[in-house]
Amino acid sequence: QVQLVESGGGLVQAGGSLRLSCAASGRAFSWYTGGWFRQAPGKEREIVARISWSGDMTTYADSVKGRFTISRDTAKNTVYLQMNSLKPEDTAVYYCAAGPGGNNWSTWGQGTQVTVSS
Repeated sequence: QVQLVESGGGLVQAGGSLRLSCAASGRAFSWYTGGWFRQAPGKEREIVARISWSGDMTTYADSVKGRFTISRDTAKNTVYLQMNSLKPEDTAVYYCAAGPGGNNWSTWGQGTQVTVSS
């Protein structure tokens, strides 16, 4: 069974950077697609970025392209989200998710708050 724990959220000024980490337990994670989602107050949860199990395929929401980078370290069973040039509209609870592929996100983390001040 895969379990996910996020870390790295916090308060940052606009233009700043943060790196989120998602540490996974469970051998199956090595074969899972990894993803980061976010949910702002009053809004629906949206996908921010996803990465294939091999790490060679990534996709991003248009709103974060060129600013965010998703990566994974197989040896550490961890997926990262490097967030640069942060904007106030990036403020949200960020969730890590994993699953066997497609839109099957079978496992979720507890979420970490990211707040960007103007």
